[in-house]
Amino acid sequence: MSKTLTPQAQAAQTLAWNMKLISHNELAGFGGVGEGINMQVTDDGRRILWLAHESAPKNFTGVDVTDVKNPKVVVQTDLPHAGVRSNSLDVVGNIMAVAYQTKEVGVKPAGFDLFDISKPETPKLISHFDASGPHSRGAHCVWFVDGEYVHLTSGSADFEPTHPNDFQFYRIIDVRNPSKPVEAGRWWYPGTHVGDKEPPPPRHPRFDGGYRPHNTNIYPERPDRAYIGYLDAGAVILDISDKAHPKMVSNWRFSPPFNGFTHTVMPLFSRDMLIVTDECTKDDGEDWPKLGWVVDARVESNLVPVSTLPLPPHESFIKRGGRFGAHNLHENLPGPASFRSDNIVVGTFFNGGVRVYDVSNQYQPKEIAYFVPGAHRLSPKGAIQINDVWVDENQLVYAVDRFSGGLYILEMTI
Repeated sequence: MSKTLTPQAQAAQTLAWNMKLISHNELAGFGGVGEGINMQVTDDGRRILWLAHESAPKNFTGVDVTDVKNPKVVVQTDLPHAGVRSNSLDVVGNIMAVAYQTKEVGVKPAGFDLFDISKPETPKLISHFDASGPHSRGAHCVWFVDGEYVHLTSGSADFEPTHPNDFQFYRIIDVRNPSKPVEAGRWWYPGTHVGDKEPPPPRHPRFDGGYRPHNTNIYPERPDRAYIGYLDAGAVILDISDKAHPKMVSNWRFSPPFNGFTHTVMPLFSRDMLIVTDECTKDDGEDWPKLGWVVDARVESNLVPVSTLPLPPHESFIKRGGRFGAHNLHENLPGPASFRSDNIVVGTFFNGGVRVYDVSNQYQPKEIAYFVPGAHRLSPKGAIQINDVWVDENQLVYAVDRFSGGLYILEMTI
């Protein structure tokens, strides 16, 4: 049951340091946003923030944030049925890729769509890449930054996992002809596919998150490398110089004994470092700790953790409602409206809000700002659940709630 709060009660719950709220938008009453957030600069100079929703009925929403004090929803689309969600999206120029994941295996649509968003108010479908199958739930995340390849967390019709939790793997999809996407390569963790010569990997006795990829990050600085958060397999670096035959370069795995669910592996290229986050997936601190790690990657075949991003005492947040722990990062994507830094890291921590870190001293990261909105009036958890974040080139922060809160536009006042 929702815990209805008045605006005054919401404000009373807000925690802020070196960040202030510019504006808030409930997204026409459908404020639950997933892990898809990206900004388009249109041909006529407008700035459109694209958001993928956490669950049905809505597919994606476009918000005109040209005037950040008055964000306006310009389009909001519906999913075909309640058994699918569009958790993730990415934008390059006037093309948007949107992932579709189903609740059950064997259901459609499962895979991703490409849309022409040159006119944001009327997105036009270019093509659908089908990733459905008897053991597939489709695509959880897309990574699309170069206009040529979609890097996909996905199942397929011909992939049978050795364990039901391992139903997705890494796929590289060639979209240079956007009307006809074709697979260019694939890789899965050894032992997770029926027929592998390697034995299945070990499972955590209590928190089995699965051996499958989450974020698959590839940057123009190193187009021959894929940096993958591979859930219980930890951080994986692949050599994808030959896209048809990816090869493992490195694997830093800590589950078991730690809880796994490695979500994001973000390189800081000028520093030879990685920021690695584990996703909290349980309420009330059940799967604590869920951390953001600073990792020395000077020798990429031997990754060495050197510190973690500091968090407030978990006792202060685990009973606040919902999840508390690391999740998404602003991932230094290329593009005209994306902030990029190898010293400042911005991440989301569910009921811990959005938090900003200075990692210029990798051995002693410092928190320099945070914003924790009060619970939205329709929050089913009685607390905010900040799910994802985008930082534009002006260092304005766009944070979204997993359930009902919608979009929060913030200014750092450091």
